[in-house]
Amino acid sequence: MAAGRSSRDWRFDSGRPCLDLVATGAGTSGACELLDGAERLADWLVAAGVVPGGTRLDAVDDSWVVRFRQLRTGVDRLLSAELGGRRADAALERVNALAAGAPPGLRAVRGRSGALVRTLSADPECGALLAAVARDAVELLTDPVARAGLRRCEADSCRRLYLDTSRGHRRRWCSSEVCGNRERVARHRRRAAAVTVPAPTAP
Repeated sequence: MAAGRSSRDWRFDSGRPCLDLVATGAGTSGACELLDGAERLADWLVAAGVVPGGTRLDAVDDSWVVRFRQLRTGVDRLLSAELGGRRADAALERVNALAAGAPPGLRAVRGRSGALVRTLSADPECGALLAAVARDAVELLTDPVARAGLRRCEADSCRRLYLDTSRGHRRRWCSSEVCGNRERVARHRRRAAAVTVPAPTAP
């Protein structure tokens, strides 16, 4: 399977690969399940930068999809608990176990232009790619600066998590162009509706 079919369906405004994985889940932004098969997972792995562009992912199958969805659930529960001041020890144990695996090895090779480009040192294996994403979650949660920027989108129909790296840390939405625009339109409609509603007459 040659990965990288198309990234038009994906949004990468969360700020970290582990958060972008969580964003593929049904209901995170009113969307359906995005990791709905092996081809879609292979596409996401390349588009999210988990593997270099052009990497062949012939081994990706439905068992990979199940395992990445399980990691997604664990990361989502863990980060949601952290945001809510709670503990999610079972999710933490699961993410830690996956993060303990060896991530894929990297090499630098000459591309067609002669410039050095990144490639994997061996055929990608599911456990190694899971380890790379799980380690990203561990690094996020154990970095006080990054952890302080973890936010949940304030849009009514969105549950996406993202890193707020804006000046003043005033970012409210996972995407100003998507959720932010929807909220602004909804606010405008509410104001317009309030203006057009006739005031009640005195008895």
